[in-house]
Amino acid sequence: MKALHRPDLFGWSVFNEEKNVDFNGTVWVRESGNVVIDPMPMTAHDLAHLEALGGADWIVLTNSDHTRWGLELAASTGAKLAGPVGEKDTWPSPCDAWISESSCPIEGLQVFEMNGSKTPGELALLIDGHTLVTGDLVRAHRGGSLMILPDPKLTNRTAAIASVSRLAEVSSIQAVLVGDGWHVFRDGAAQLRVLASSLTS
Repeated sequence: MKALHRPDLFGWSVFNEEKNVDFNGTVWVRESGNVVIDPMPMTAHDLAHLEALGGADWIVLTNSDHTRWGLELAASTGAKLAGPVGEKDTWPSPCDAWISESSCPIEGLQVFEMNGSKTPGELALLIDGHTLVTGDLVRAHRGGSLMILPDPKLTNRTAAIASVSRLAEVSSIQAVLVGDGWHVFRDGAAQLRVLASSLTS
């Protein structure tokens, strides 16, 4: 896996030829147990790296389209699975916890529910106030600029824009790690404000 912008964060990617972007997985290393977010398939090298970092205690899936390699990784590591409470009734597999803005068992993880995206209650996750990890709604298909899902994929554009605008108000965000595309490692809050402004102008 690749070292990201902080010593406790690592990532790996699988290139999607249909979309021409990387699909990304993230590992947050913690003394109380590592958290993996939206895992893509891992090579033997990456699995060995994860084990060397202490394995995985939790796997958080931001939406049902990002179940990706979650079940396989949970089976190989013994990690618990968590998904968005908004999809509890339609989720395609068992979960150990359903998380929301008001309920999250992982200390240091702030949850934002992204309304209006392609699945109900999609999650965006803020790590210790500094790094935002997004699912599908906020993405970056071109380096250096954030975007959102195209209109045909949204269930409610107005609600989606409101969700992005809410993220843009969190001034402590330093980086945005997107599920799809290019990460933003600096000035994350400013980049989110630019995105929100472009959607409302």
